[in-house]
Amino acid sequence: MSAAPPRGKLYLVPTPLDFGCEVDAGLGAALPEQTIAIAAGLTHWVTENAKSTRAFLKRVGTQQPLAAALQEQRITELPREVHKKGDHDAGGGFDAKPLLAAALQGQDIGLVSEAGMPAIADPGSSVVRAAHALGIEVVPLVGPISLMLALAASGLNGQNFAFVGYLPADASGRAQRIRELEALAQKTGQTQLFIETPYRNAALLQGLLQTLKGTSRLAVCCGITLSQQRVQSGLVADWKQRAATLPLELPAVFLIGK
Repeated sequence: MSAAPPRGKLYLVPTPLDFGCEVDAGLGAALPEQTIAIAAGLTHWVTENAKSTRAFLKRVGTQQPLAAALQEQRITELPREVHKKGDHDAGGGFDAKPLLAAALQGQDIGLVSEAGMPAIADPGSSVVRAAHALGIEVVPLVGPISLMLALAASGLNGQNFAFVGYLPADASGRAQRIRELEALAQKTGQTQLFIETPYRNAALLQGLLQTLKGTSRLAVCCGITLSQQRVQSGLVADWKQRAATLPLELPAVFLIGK
């Protein structure tokens, strides 16, 4: 009776934060050599978007030879309802174990999102949970994580913080949520981080300045790691005294605190 092959590993592969933006720097400016080398050696992927993963691998291939040509890479997308709505719970009905079948046969698998670290403000946690359930080793690789970079650059409390995802799109719901987060930040000292789709960034900033108290602190970090990167942080009262010159058309992280 032949022994089962050793299990492969699940690598969490971060990607540059320039997805959807003009690429203005080489891959080596965002990812360390070891991360690029491991990505180049993988041939099986679970991904948020196959097209963006192929574009990422094309960039990897300019730094390190790929173990398999792009057309030979085995790329499996997460179901649409998972990568659109998030997959921490996924309604309790999504089983990611079948996506890891190759790892049970000894193949290493890469988990990748469109930008940044998979499973952090991006889908992928269901795949990580499935790997743990199957006894597959999970290996996070070093690379950019926009939330942590923004928090470090904000000057707000980095000892106690929470990421709360997206705020409501409608003005009244957004204002109510802003007041709730501001009260929590003022009471506990916990920094509140959130994001928005870039075309709504300007409306969100306007809503924050209209709703927050002057004594609260607000930070906005746009285009993290890009050449256009801009970080502005200070009391809301000070924000109102000076015009913001932020590239709000780029991906941004918003933070409020005390």
